Amino acid sequence: MPARKPALGFIFVTLFLDILGIGLIIPILPRLIETFCGGNVPSASRIFGWLAALYSLMQFLFAPILGSLSDRFGRRKVILGSLFGSWVDYLILAFAPSLPWFFFGRIITGITSANITASSAYIADVSPPEKRAANFGLIGAAFGLGFIAGPALGGLLGNIGLRVPFLVAAGVTLLNWLYGLLVLPESLPEDMRRPFSWRRANPVGSLVALNKYPVVLGLTGTFFLLHLAHQSVPSTWVLYTSYRYNWTSGQVGLSLAIVGLMAALVQGGLARKIIPALGERRAIIVGLANGMVVMTAYGLATQGWMMYVILTVGAFGAISMPAIQGLISRGIPLNEQGAVQGALSSVASVAGIVGPPLATSLFGYFIGPNAPAHIPGIAFFMGAALVFIALVLAIISFKRNPPQIDSKGRSSQSEIKHEP
Repeated sequence: MPARKPALGFIFVTLFLDILGIGLIIPILPRLIETFCGGNVPSASRIFGWLAALYSLMQFLFAPILGSLSDRFGRRKVILGSLFGSWVDYLILAFAPSLPWFFFGRIITGITSANITASSAYIADVSPPEKRAANFGLIGAAFGLGFIAGPALGGLLGNIGLRVPFLVAAGVTLLNWLYGLLVLPESLPEDMRRPFSWRRANPVGSLVALNKYPVVLGLTGTFFLLHLAHQSVPSTWVLYTSYRYNWTSGQVGLSLAIVGLMAALVQGGLARKIIPALGERRAIIVGLANGMVVMTAYGLATQGWMMYVILTVGAFGAISMPAIQGLISRGIPLNEQGAVQGALSSVASVAGIVGPPLATSLFGYFIGPNAPAHIPGIAFFMGAALVFIALVLAIISFKRNPPQIDSKGRSSQSEIKHEP
């Protein structure tokens, strides 16, 4: 029987089911932690923050390792291994008798959370260079659809029992693993693989290795600042909208559903037309400029209805992330895609460690009695400033590394110049 041909549909379903499982536990994990803290909300909030930071720390340390392993053994094995780890984590959380088991479960899933890293490398493997940026939008589309269905279903299941969503998430993840085992083909040919190296696989070594690619190195700062800026939204959205507009949980849920829907529409559909029309570099600049304006508007909005308008318009700024990933991947050999995507995942994980406490601390301080001025939207203003710096870094990187032009005046497909 001939080998199955790698297809983007396989990886999209894998990502969607994985994110659906994550979304299922979002509404009830804080409430479950509260039960172990005797209903003490401040204590439960701190523990929840530590669990989130621990997850991001494990991603930072292990994403480059798993990315390099995917360069050595193939994407399929790493994706299946990460799904198996997530399944174990959900079972631990479903039956955890005490809080230390929650930390143990988060360590496991943080270590094995290679889906985005290996899936990004998979997309790069099976996409022509000129279509990679648009195809990377599938990650955002899967996230958006999973983020719509997961929290809504998790909230309903949580009304039955706080442990039920974990069991359902475990079941969905197991089906995802079986799907990958039976259907998902390998995307990296045997002759394109390279030996595993601890020098490249550790977080510091993987970042240093980016020196070989000038545009990649230049865009790493943009990539980090963009992720750091975006941490201000999920970290303070509920706090900010409840404080400033007196939103109910239903209104918050509706706004998050719209975020997910727009992410799916823009990154899954419109990005595939917008990015090729603008080109990756222009798409990055346009997307970052959009993000800067939208972040500022969040902080200035005086009425709750304005937030719905802003987040709808702001969704178009999401073209910047797949454009960055597409540009980064274009000049990298297939057998290095995993390592580079792992390095970028580590960068994003650092933003996940630093961003939430920074955003929430600023919000708490500037609505408190000791603040020099009452600025509820300070976290969004910080995000706008970070996106502005990211935009400046991107423009500087593009000026230093202009695209190569062929004899007919067309941009070369390989925009990233490789330095030996």
